[in-house]
Amino acid sequence: MAAKAAGGSGRVGGAAGHGRQRRLSRARHAPTGGRCACPAPAANAVAVCGLRGGVAGGGRYNAAVTFPVRAITLDLDDTVWPFAPIAARIERVLDDWLRQHAPRTAARYPLEAMRALRERVFAENTHLLHDFTALRRMALEQALRDSGDDVALAEPAWEAFYAARNEVEYYPDSLEALRRIAARVPVAALTNGNADLERIGIAEHFAFRLTSREHGKAKPSACIFHAACARLDCAHGEVLHVGDHIEMDVAGAARAGLRSCWINREDRSWEHPELAPDLQFDSLAALADWLDAHAAPTPDRTAPA
Repeated sequence: MAAKAAGGSGRVGGAAGHGRQRRLSRARHAPTGGRCACPAPAANAVAVCGLRGGVAGGGRYNAAVTFPVRAITLDLDDTVWPFAPIAARIERVLDDWLRQHAPRTAARYPLEAMRALRERVFAENTHLLHDFTALRRMALEQALRDSGDDVALAEPAWEAFYAARNEVEYYPDSLEALRRIAARVPVAALTNGNADLERIGIAEHFAFRLTSREHGKAKPSACIFHAACARLDCAHGEVLHVGDHIEMDVAGAARAGLRSCWINREDRSWEHPELAPDLQFDSLAALADWLDAHAAPTPDRTAPA
C-alpha cells in the first residue's frame, strides 16, 4: 500500500509459519461446547478463544487457539481513519501556501513536480525511510533552494502542511470503538506515520504513541513491536497488534511474537504466503464487540467471601 507508506502514514487462511509465535507461552486446547475453557485471565485482560472456522461480529478468527489480550497496539492511518483524503489535502494545502508565500517554488514545483521531487528524495535517502517528517522537510527545503526562495520558509510551510496532516476524517465506527477498546485494555498507538494524537484530539484514549521516527526503525521490524511491549510492561504474546496492512501490521506483529488482528474494511482476500492473522474484522467496532464478548467477568464484590 504505497500511499500509506509515503504518507508517513481483517480473511484468515491456514496457520502456516505461525507456529513459532504460538510456542512463545500460549496455551492451546480444543474448545468445549463453543466456549473458551482457558483459565480466567487477569482483571485487566481479555481472554480470546478462537474456534476453527469461526465467524462473529463482522470478523473471522484463527483455528483453535486461546490467548490473553492484556494490551493492544494500534495502527492509525487506514485503520482509525483513511489516509487517502489526508494525502490529497496536504498536497493542496502546501501548493496553496507556496503560491502565496513562495511563488517561484510554486511555479517550479507544481503538484506533479513536487511529488516527483519527494519521491526522488525518498529514493536517495533510504536510511531515513523510518522518518517521513525528515524526508518531507528535506524535499521542501530542496524545492525552495532550487527555486531561489528563502529556505527559512520551510518552517512555516511545514507547519501549514502538518496542520492539514492532522485534520483526519474518521471511519464512522472508529471513535466510539476506540473509546470502548481503551476502556477494556491499555492501547498504544504504533505507527510509521507522523500523526499527532494531541492535535487530533484523541490522546486520552492512548497510553502512549510510538512512531518509527522516535524509535529509529519502522514496522514491520520486530524491534519497534518489542519496544511497545516493553513500555506496556507486557509479554509479546499478551499484546494484540491491530492494523490494516498485511505486511507492516499483521506479518510484522506475528514475526515479532505478538498476536495480530487484521482490520479488513474492503473485504480483501488474505494473500500472505507464510502466515495468517489471529483475528480479522471489518471494523474497529467489530473488534470492540469481540473484546466485550470475551472480557473476563467482573468479580461480584458484594457477594460474601
